[in-house]
Amino acid sequence: MKRITTILFILLSFIQQAAAEHITGGEIYYTFGGQSNGTFTYNVTLKLFRNCGNVGAPLDATASIAVYELGTNRLVQEIQQNLSSSRELRLSTPGPCISNAPEVCYQVGFYNFPVSVPASPNGYIIVYQRCCRINGINNVLSSGNIGATYTAIIPGTNPVASGPENNSAKFEGVDTVIVCAGYMFTYNFGAIDPDASDNLRYSFCTAFPGGGPSPGTGPNNTSPSPPPPPPYPGVSYNFPFNSSQPLGPNVTIDPATGIITGRAPDQGIYVVTVCVEEIRDGRVIAVQRKDLQIKASGCDIAKPQLDPDIRQCDGYSYTFTQPNNPLINSYFWDFGDPGSGAGNNTSTLQSPTHVFSAAGIYTVKVVANRGQECSDSSIATVRVFPGFFPAFNNTGVCIQNPVHFTDATTTNFGVVDKWQWDFGDAGNTDVSDQKNPSYLYQSPGTKNVRLIVGNSVGCLDTLIKPIDIIDKPPITLAFKDTLICVPDAVQLQATGTGNFTWTPLVSISNPNTGTPTVTPTATTTYHVQLEQEGCINRDSVQVRVVNFVTIIPLSDTTICLTDAVQLNVVSDALQYVWTPANTLDDATIPNPVATPTGNTVYQVTGRIGSCTASTSIRINTVPYPLANAGPDTTICYNTPAQLHGFHDGSSFNWSPASSLLNATTLNPTAYPARTQAYILSSFDTRGCPKPGRDTVLVTVLPRIIPYAGNDTMVVVGQPLQLNAQGGDSYLWIPATGLSNPAIQNPIGIYGPETDSVRYTVRVYNVAGCYDSASVKVTVFKTQPTVFVPTAFTPNGDGLNDVIRPIAVGISRINYFRIYNRWGQMVFNTTVNGHGWDGRIGGTPQASNVYVWMVSAVDYLGRPVFLKGTATLIR
Repeated sequence: MKRITTILFILLSFIQQAAAEHITGGEIYYTFGGQSNGTFTYNVTLKLFRNCGNVGAPLDATASIAVYELGTNRLVQEIQQNLSSSRELRLSTPGPCISNAPEVCYQVGFYNFPVSVPASPNGYIIVYQRCCRINGINNVLSSGNIGATYTAIIPGTNPVASGPENNSAKFEGVDTVIVCAGYMFTYNFGAIDPDASDNLRYSFCTAFPGGGPSPGTGPNNTSPSPPPPPPYPGVSYNFPFNSSQPLGPNVTIDPATGIITGRAPDQGIYVVTVCVEEIRDGRVIAVQRKDLQIKASGCDIAKPQLDPDIRQCDGYSYTFTQPNNPLINSYFWDFGDPGSGAGNNTSTLQSPTHVFSAAGIYTVKVVANRGQECSDSSIATVRVFPGFFPAFNNTGVCIQNPVHFTDATTTNFGVVDKWQWDFGDAGNTDVSDQKNPSYLYQSPGTKNVRLIVGNSVGCLDTLIKPIDIIDKPPITLAFKDTLICVPDAVQLQATGTGNFTWTPLVSISNPNTGTPTVTPTATTTYHVQLEQEGCINRDSVQVRVVNFVTIIPLSDTTICLTDAVQLNVVSDALQYVWTPANTLDDATIPNPVATPTGNTVYQVTGRIGSCTASTSIRINTVPYPLANAGPDTTICYNTPAQLHGFHDGSSFNWSPASSLLNATTLNPTAYPARTQAYILSSFDTRGCPKPGRDTVLVTVLPRIIPYAGNDTMVVVGQPLQLNAQGGDSYLWIPATGLSNPAIQNPIGIYGPETDSVRYTVRVYNVAGCYDSASVKVTVFKTQPTVFVPTAFTPNGDGLNDVIRPIAVGISRINYFRIYNRWGQMVFNTTVNGHGWDGRIGGTPQASNVYVWMVSAVDYLGRPVFLKGTATLIR
């Protein structure tokens, strides 16, 4: 079951991925086929685009198309149409004057079918839907999860009686166009209309979504069948793009020709939908749509980049900037300004700065690669009219009343005659083209008001200014609750913009200001109202009134000398003064922390205005009991330390006591395993509830690990280098034959009178602690030689199981070898003391006689060669 589930998940993932990369664009168009007995027939074509390199789903073998009557949304006809034909559109030779040219290729499918409908006042809409668009479209949110809706309108008899006898406009532009990001481009979305009396008008319009990413034929699935009726919502555009600027603000469409021109946006894929209105007898009878994804690629064109309309309204100087382009190696500029002088009117710089000779309109031309194969030019109209300063003012900030805006723009040339306001409010009605408009805001908050303003000579500029719209003016109160004592006065403090009014008018002066003075004789709540341009806000301040100050101290107390204690009183006072102040952390608060140096009486005075009251608290101090744990000490590892304590209290204890002998005395013996701090605590009954404490630190030095070396053998007269380890100083006992018994590495030389010596070396640390180790030196009376046993018994009893060389007076063994009776070497070593266990390849050998040979060098550098036999006994 798990395997089936996994396979099903993979298949669904593939289906969804295929659906998510299906649609690239499409349109529907038709021709009128005639009418008979009130029935009108049309020959309809659904044209769909798909990228050639798309790895998603292919073009559908069958398309589900619906025809709805407009106005009633009644389903008139559902059509299941097979793919009629398909062809490939490819731009294969982009030319030499473009680099990094992208592949432009579409697979185009055609679905041809007839539609027959009776005449209708409102007409019909032909609909096809498919999900999904390609992923990663720059100007549409979540493009891979939404589809597309393609429509065509068949006109009704209203508003033109001849509406049903219509041939739709058919887009005829070339779709294999290269668009390079950041470059000026032209894209033809022009259409033809067989009806000669119809006029066409073009505009950008919103793209329609359709279907959903889940496989199926429901209205929210990949292939709706039938597609649902109108109305159709628009897709959600990514900021700053929208339905009227799908390629950004620098790209426009000519309403008369359908030609899109402008500077291409950044690299990416963009949905572009163009609507063409069919106008007959001055009335719009139908709207046809073409929806296509346009790709802006990272290519370069040998064409200079120059905005066609440049407006310089800040001064006479203007810098024409050209980006670096690998296909352009020279520039020639003609500024169209002969008044600037022959030497100034042209330039060969890439990005020149020109100072125009006078205000006016100039035609500037730049030629790239002049006289070369890839030569091209751009022309710009430059309007030079300096002295244009956009500005505006506003009055009113209240959400309940209109805000009045006044244009304050000034110009040195022409007159200010164009205004486009955006008041920064939610919705589509917060705009105006009046000079001094008014606007009633629907919600409070900071609004970014934008004014695009122009003059009669072509200057255009944008000013954005934030304004704060309020539902009530803010009131800031210095306090909302206060306390006074009869007969004192207090000044209330409110700040804000507008007109203040205070109530009640009881014991108050200046009630129409933000800072009235009040003298109530009883607790009173004063209410304040602030009015600003029709907006009102309210708040209140409570003035509590008392006839005297209440101040009650807590009980006197006793503390240990040098301790701190918090003083407390229960009081309604607003200010406090404590004395003496030198042992307090803050003498002006109700609960200061005191650190008295002896018995002290603290006096406190509480104040409310002119009323005061006083009281006092006594703090008695008792010294801590004395405890002296003695001086710190250092001991050797695994040795005791004698502690010596002293105290003047009534009792004491040591801690920790676990490593102390006689822990209930002042002189215990400590046996710490490691460095340990011992605390002596002293207690008394004189009033200080805390013990006095002192600490003694017993430092335990690290354990000494002595090493004297391994037992060894020498011959008479052979120098022996001893070497002890583990400490800071050493003493060898006895000193027999040693060069210096008080060093780490003495040299021993022995005469014939010595058979062997066992040395004990004391290893000391810097504190004088020591431990001992020993080593035995055996002295042979022979010349330097290598001893080899004559027999061995490798039976595993641990006695004489291995035959090995025993070298005395030898500095190096070149080899020690053992051979069997057939001359086969069965063992070889160069290490003194290493031997043979009677096995060959792990197999025990039988009893037999074996020949050994040894080559060595003695301690004087003389060669030694010996050989002999040894018997293996089983």
